[in-house]
Amino acid sequence: MSASKEAQRAELHKTIWRIANDLRGSVDGWDFKSYVLGMLFYRFISENLTAYLNEAERKAGNPDFDYRYLAGADAEFGREETVKEKGFYVLPQDLFANVREKARHDADLNETLARVFKNIEGSAVGSDSEDDIKGLFDDLDVNSSKLGPTVAKRNEKLVKLLDAIGDLPLGYANNTIDAFGDAYEFLMGMYASSAGKSGGEYYTPQEVSELLARITVVGKTEVNKVYDPACGSGSLLLKFDKVLGHENVRQGYFGQEINLTTFNLCRINMFLHDINYEKFDIAHGDTLIDPAHWDDEPFEAIVSNPPYSIRWEGDANPLLINDPRYAPAGVLAPKSKADLAFTMHILSWLAVNGTAAIVEFPGVLYRGGAEAKIRKYLVDNNFVDTVIQLPQDLFFGTTIATCIIVLKKSKTDNHVLFIDGSALFTRQGNKNKLTVAHQQTILDAFTNREDIAHFATLVDHATVADNGYNIAVSSYVEAEDTREATDIKALNAEIARVVERQSALRTEIDAIVADLEGES
Repeated sequence: MSASKEAQRAELHKTIWRIANDLRGSVDGWDFKSYVLGMLFYRFISENLTAYLNEAERKAGNPDFDYRYLAGADAEFGREETVKEKGFYVLPQDLFANVREKARHDADLNETLARVFKNIEGSAVGSDSEDDIKGLFDDLDVNSSKLGPTVAKRNEKLVKLLDAIGDLPLGYANNTIDAFGDAYEFLMGMYASSAGKSGGEYYTPQEVSELLARITVVGKTEVNKVYDPACGSGSLLLKFDKVLGHENVRQGYFGQEINLTTFNLCRINMFLHDINYEKFDIAHGDTLIDPAHWDDEPFEAIVSNPPYSIRWEGDANPLLINDPRYAPAGVLAPKSKADLAFTMHILSWLAVNGTAAIVEFPGVLYRGGAEAKIRKYLVDNNFVDTVIQLPQDLFFGTTIATCIIVLKKSKTDNHVLFIDGSALFTRQGNKNKLTVAHQQTILDAFTNREDIAHFATLVDHATVADNGYNIAVSSYVEAEDTREATDIKALNAEIARVVERQSALRTEIDAIVADLEGES
């Protein structure tokens, strides 16, 4: 990345940090993210639509056209065609810039915004984009007591919010970076960092997301589509936009999320990264019990950081053992630990030529019972390509050292590669971080698939089977002995000196005791 891009990004992050601190008050941290990110989305679609319509009109020979200043009645002519193309419509008087301009003097600002948000969502009703737009402003409740005890206080906070988001240097003209998308990711990371576990469960650090995406596309310049069954705010999926480029995820971004607020944030994230509505399909619901995308073509790249060891129905639901996703293993993941249920689901959705990279809780690698039987199925059928041990304390909300399991359906050998990346980190703030160099070290080992002393070991299936289908990295990659070599001669000489000194001290003590006895 160029120095100018880095400088621009650093300046943007500094401004966001300052503004987020200025907004602190009655609503804080993780609870407030929906307001900040929802308002960011409102600004984005307003500017995105304005830029789109201005460009079209100016190309058509109307060089002075500016949609922002068009009368509402005149704007209606473009609604139907624009909704087909963009998925939504915003009348000029409802644009972010126009509402912000009057906000300070609008005693009914909360009602104005509620109407605007309803109109934007309503613009998609009956169109192909309806499901992608519906409910996106639900968590931006302009009448919530979180904003203040009275309408006046709430409106005061809403003015601050409009001004803060409006002041961010995000415009299209002067940015060489994906400024809106970058602002979203920075805000999510910032809020997750301060929220601890409550925020961290919905957020995967950017460098881990990037490593997962890169693992799944090694040797490829494009894929059919990408998928995450527990997609959270969508940061893992959107790493493919960075790794491959917009046009090289041909059919788009697919995912499912059980938490409604996070499901909304994921769709917002898609828009903020300029992924148009027809290029993403994010579903709301429980992937393990009621999965979306049953009838879709299998996915060439799957990435996921599913929730660790959560409860699920398991064998309490008699239908699940016959579910084609779980049935091949002959056993269901335990009711108290759904980790390998996600793994089996991912395997089922994976294309024959695809790769899946899944962040897993370490117990998944070695626990017995049903989990051992599922691992046996995965290993015996040659689906486990690589297991990568990650450093501890990478993720928000937990300090535990997680791992990555890489699955493939068309391996070229009958071995499992084990990589110990536990020492690849730098300490930044209160968390460990994988640098670009650390990611590359892991990727190189993953790609080359060769033994590297104390770092990577290629193990045949028979050895894994003999080890009870334990696939913990520490069972196969020998840790380096970092203790200093001991000089035996020097040690013996030191011991002899200590013994000699001890003998001399004993003689002195005996003499003192004898003197004392003589005096008495």
